[in-house]
Amino acid sequence: MKFIAAMAVSMWLGASAFAADYYVDITNKTGFTIFYMYVSPAKSKSWEEDVLGENVLMNNATRRVNLRGYSSPVFDIRLVDEDGDSYTFWKVDVSTTDITVTLDDIDVD
Repeated sequence: MKFIAAMAVSMWLGASAFAADYYVDITNKTGFTIFYMYVSPAKSKSWEEDVLGENVLMNNATRRVNLRGYSSPVFDIRLVDEDGDSYTFWKVDVSTTDITVTLDDIDVD
């Protein structure tokens, strides 16, 4: 029984050793207010909840998004502005890259 408990603790410690905390600074240079900001692991098939919540990201403002407990620093990021236009950044390594979103980044339908 002690062996099984030791193995369980070892596996838990090993799994948590792979989890890390990251952040990404996102700067809005679109000329519009960003109403929604979604950040999901790149391997995810869906977007996680809006990290802005009830807040917005005004033009020329920067928002730091803390990402805790993830096994990889690679994320997909989608922003939606006041007009409903979206800006999507795929496979961003947030350990080395921050985002400055401009009108050049607008998604084409």
